[in-house]
Amino acid sequence: MSFIQINNLTKKHTNRRGSKRSPADVAAPGEMITVLDDINLEFEEGEMVCILGPSGCGKSTLLRIIAGFDTDYDGEIVIEGEKVESASSEHIFVFQQNGLLPWMSVWDNVELGLRNVEDVEKKNEQIQEYIDLVELNGFEYNLPAELSGGMQRRAELARALAVKPDILYLDEPFTGLDYFTHLKIREEVVNIHEYIGKTMIMVTHFIEDALVMADRIVILSEMPTSVKMTRTLDFPRPRNINTNKEMGDLRDEIFLMLGVSYVA
Repeated sequence: MSFIQINNLTKKHTNRRGSKRSPADVAAPGEMITVLDDINLEFEEGEMVCILGPSGCGKSTLLRIIAGFDTDYDGEIVIEGEKVESASSEHIFVFQQNGLLPWMSVWDNVELGLRNVEDVEKKNEQIQEYIDLVELNGFEYNLPAELSGGMQRRAELARALAVKPDILYLDEPFTGLDYFTHLKIREEVVNIHEYIGKTMIMVTHFIEDALVMADRIVILSEMPTSVKMTRTLDFPRPRNINTNKEMGDLRDEIFLMLGVSYVA
């Protein structure tokens, strides 16, 4: 179960710069900076939500707070009626950078999520199932250094999914991938979400990813960051922004909201 509520969330931190970099800086050295300002959101069970916003607005900070990694804030995060006070083994976080253990093969990395399964035959079947799901069959015993960046990212997804998490948090999961690998893994994540039906919350700075993947998007403002817009995306899948005028118009609107005039 994974109904998530964010109630009156405010996050501040001390400005540790030695001096103001420009007259536009919001706080002098030593003063408190408001990063997230009275955020109120809900995430439905089984929903895929993409969070967009300007660079540095606190998207990843918000995701870490929801996941329980950062507890220094005002307000509350409630999941299925219980206040979040720490990270949960039932909620898995996929970070921006490669998190595979470099001395372990793909198989051994995926097995980490199943270490409590005592039936060896059942465990091996499940490991292979998730490796096959991300199309890494044939690379089970390769080390991460022997894989491309896209294959490493797929191996991370397999390890995360093997835990069968109630919630999967994805922090800019396509960072550093080449264009075609990016598109391939984006498609795989959408297919996986439809297959497992679990709640996924993804931070991204790619507007087209959000429009193609999400059931709903959340757009954040610049700091002090508030919720600028939420929008349910009821477009049928598979989605093609170039052939769907409404999606194209929404893309252009979001670019303008984020301060960019979209140029094809």
